[in-house]
Amino acid sequence: MTTKANGLTNLGLVQMACEPEPERNLARALESIRSAASGGAQIICLPELFRTQYFCQEENVDQFELAEPIPGPTTEALSRTARDCAVVVVGTVFERRTAGIYHNSAVVIDADGELLGIYRKMHIPDDPLYYEKFYFTPGDLGFRVFETRFGSVAPLICWDQWFPEAARLAALAGAEFLVFPSAIGWHPDEKEQHGKAQAEAWRIAHRAHAISNGAFVAAINRTGHERPLDGSPTRPMGYSGIEFWGRSFACNPLGVIVAEAGDRDEILIACCDRADVERTRRDWPFLRDRRIDSYGGLTRRAAK
Repeated sequence: MTTKANGLTNLGLVQMACEPEPERNLARALESIRSAASGGAQIICLPELFRTQYFCQEENVDQFELAEPIPGPTTEALSRTARDCAVVVVGTVFERRTAGIYHNSAVVIDADGELLGIYRKMHIPDDPLYYEKFYFTPGDLGFRVFETRFGSVAPLICWDQWFPEAARLAALAGAEFLVFPSAIGWHPDEKEQHGKAQAEAWRIAHRAHAISNGAFVAAINRTGHERPLDGSPTRPMGYSGIEFWGRSFACNPLGVIVAEAGDRDEILIACCDRADVERTRRDWPFLRDRRIDSYGGLTRRAAK
């Protein structure tokens, strides 16, 4: 009996630290995909912008040289590995769409190596050490769902994780798996006071998406402590950078965490019965009971 028929899918989450050299990160990611596949993973997800360190800690026009087209070198390497291992791969790329227009984009590659399409990050943050609006144009493709050999996948990227509308629209479009490649961590000088609460809020937000939408949810983070070069005009000399907290996890449609990593490099494999999506949505029919005639206010910035 095939995996498609019995509804079982092994979801693989690659948690990794990223080095300054992009080619070394790509090589590690490809090797991690192979390792996850050998461990039985069928849909394998990489962290946000895995090919580089998190360059958005500063506003630096030189960093645009890291961008590449889609299809391009990274997607071609991911496609070859997906085909060789017969797995689905979800990865994110700093996309050069055209001169002056760049995106933070997720690619979904099927188990035969076909690039099924891209999702462009919709919600773009602009916070200390997360200066993404300097680099990324907001996505214009909507919230997309991709039918793969091993299930329907909706990639959403990091900051998207805080917006219930994103997860809901993906679920309504048929997603069984909501996957969130991320690069999230602490400002080290905030960790002692706020770190525990911030990390727990992150977990709760993802579990809530799973529960309210009756879908499997995976959060895939990087690890390590990354510091931008001194001298950026966007922060003082010697700024302490970001401590990425890892702790990638997957949860089922009831929000129960079924696999969780620590704060080091790790490959998680979570066995998911896709029939749980149907069962959960029947038992907790939140999608059925939505009052779509009463939600017009969601299209306004504020009530006043």
